[in-house]
Amino acid sequence: MFGAGNVNSGHRHAPRRLRACGLVLAGLMVTTAACGSDDGGPDSDGAGRSASPSGSAPARGGTALTEAALKDVAFAEGERIGSYTARGTDGAPLGDAYTADPDRCGPLVSLAAGATAHDPAAEVHRQVDIADEMIGTSVLVQLRSYAGDGAAAVMKDLAAAGDACAGGYTEERAIARARVLKVEPAGAPAIGDEAVAFRFTVLDVKGKLRLYEYLTVVRSGSTTLSFRADFLGTKDIKAVPREIVDAQWKKFSAARSRA
Repeated sequence: MFGAGNVNSGHRHAPRRLRACGLVLAGLMVTTAACGSDDGGPDSDGAGRSASPSGSAPARGGTALTEAALKDVAFAEGERIGSYTARGTDGAPLGDAYTADPDRCGPLVSLAAGATAHDPAAEVHRQVDIADEMIGTSVLVQLRSYAGDGAAAVMKDLAAAGDACAGGYTEERAIARARVLKVEPAGAPAIGDEAVAFRFTVLDVKGKLRLYEYLTVVRSGSTTLSFRADFLGTKDIKAVPREIVDAQWKKFSAARSRA
């Protein structure tokens, strides 16, 4: 579930390779499992899942957006979100190739093709962090479209994995394994047709430090917007930075309303 990071360290996010190397040498580099959620404020149910904002049954299927359409509604290269900057990634993140043991926990690690019974029809990936910050918050933003009711089914798979894997699991990586100690619900934003959010407690590769990551996934029709946040250290950032979630949702929903 960690992005296109340094293979030797197992870190998820490629744009942080240089600063990750410094922490590896210092013995602080760790690997973890997740991102994105809000702070459980008044617009969330506080239990990690939100229903349709209208209170009605969530809208399900729809026409799958193309990759070009997803790029149009994703953060642009160099786009600023407060103190954060967005940029594209070179293909899918390395973490999308990671798996889980047991298999039922796989959706918490990755939603790439093969992770669930419903493969995305198209996807785009963006990295959002503070430029030149050596130690800080990094967010992997992934937009995926699905045919038919695939997006709604993926949300069910995520919720089921969160319940089944609350006691932890092992993330299988290219050359390492990471132990996720606990999966907890986090406050999900009341946007889109439905949303789910998790907080992960992860043991570092030396088995000494506990690290924290967050995952929030929002569904709108046939599209999911995923936010995976981590901090390169032991600090608990409490949630995916809400300004990033809100900014991506605003850009996505505004473009779709004009379609």
